Amino acid sequence: AASGAHTHALASSRRSVHITMAAMMSAAAVSARVAPAASGKKMTARTSAFSAAMPKAAKRANACVVSRGAMRVVAEVEEAIVKIGTRGSPLALAQAYMTRDLLKKNFPELAEDGALEICIIKTTGDKVLDQPLADIGGKGLFTRELDVALLDGRIDIAVHSMKDVPTYLPEGTILACMLPREDVRDAFISVKYDSLEDLPAGALVGTASLRRQSQLLNKFPTLQCVNFRGNVQSRIRKLQEGVVDCTLLAIAGLNRMDMTQHATKILDMDVMLPAVAQGAIGIACRTSDEEQLKYLAALNHEETRIGVECERAFLAALDGSCRTPIAAYAKKVGDTLEFRGLIASLDGKDVLETSAVGEWSFEGGQKTGTAAGAELKTKAPAEFFAMLIENGGNW
Repeated sequence: AASGAHTHALASSRRSVHITMAAMMSAAAVSARVAPAASGKKMTARTSAFSAAMPKAAKRANACVVSRGAMRVVAEVEEAIVKIGTRGSPLALAQAYMTRDLLKKNFPELAEDGALEICIIKTTGDKVLDQPLADIGGKGLFTRELDVALLDGRIDIAVHSMKDVPTYLPEGTILACMLPREDVRDAFISVKYDSLEDLPAGALVGTASLRRQSQLLNKFPTLQCVNFRGNVQSRIRKLQEGVVDCTLLAIAGLNRMDMTQHATKILDMDVMLPAVAQGAIGIACRTSDEEQLKYLAALNHEETRIGVECERAFLAALDGSCRTPIAAYAKKVGDTLEFRGLIASLDGKDVLETSAVGEWSFEGGQKTGTAAGAELKTKAPAEFFAMLIENGGNW
């Protein structure tokens, strides 16, 4: 009888443990599901359970061994709080991941599983790789589809390489943030030669940039420049296959992808002035989206924004496009802004340069850039601008 009573007590004890654990799991799952995220988005829970045997008890007549359960509940956001739009190239994705990580670091609610989603948007510039950019529409080729996705709500923010962004923005969007700028210089890359000076006459330089072509030909007129497009990895592969003798790439992109081992030499700015906004990442959102504006304001690097917008003002004053070799760089020196800019003929025979010093502020930078562009526009011969009037005078 005593043995039967003990067996009955043991069974009851086990049922009690199982019922208690089931109730705990159910309550935890319901609690996690209904608890709102800080952003107001719906939350759900992911649960997992496992069993662990208790240590063996001493051998006593009334001792019993039961199993105990352990449970883990992980909160998840049912709907992404921020959908991050990006192109699909390795560099673009690296920049999108950088943005994602900064948002997670600065906002606890965005660190929850599923709070951030990266959405790849294929652009015209990504689809057409066998023609120069100038022949398929110039600037905006890497941003238009992202703009459309932003405005129709498929994405909440769009991450851009700022040198791809036209000086005008679609109505209803704003460049709310720029991340700290990378090294703005260009890198010389070759598996045969150590520098530009070592290249023989007739050497093939692979580049799709008219800015790089014109500055190269100005200093090394015997070189031959050929169209060379594709992502960084494909360009380096073609170079290693001997398609060209060398190429030039922004060192910023190589830094962001941990590929600086491919850079043979970093070029001084006296040799190669960078593109407008080179090395800068800009993030756009809808002008009416207060939540995204709040997030992006916390990430903005104002020094980068001032310098980049000075360069973009210079570009806008020149009405520049991908058909025109234009270069510029603005930087902070003490409490002032120092600016350099140039415009060149396609063959590099004519290069017009300017420099200026202005007030270090957003308005001061725009004023300095606009004045420098207006100055060069009055000095440049008409043929410099013969092909600028496209898309209504915009990029």
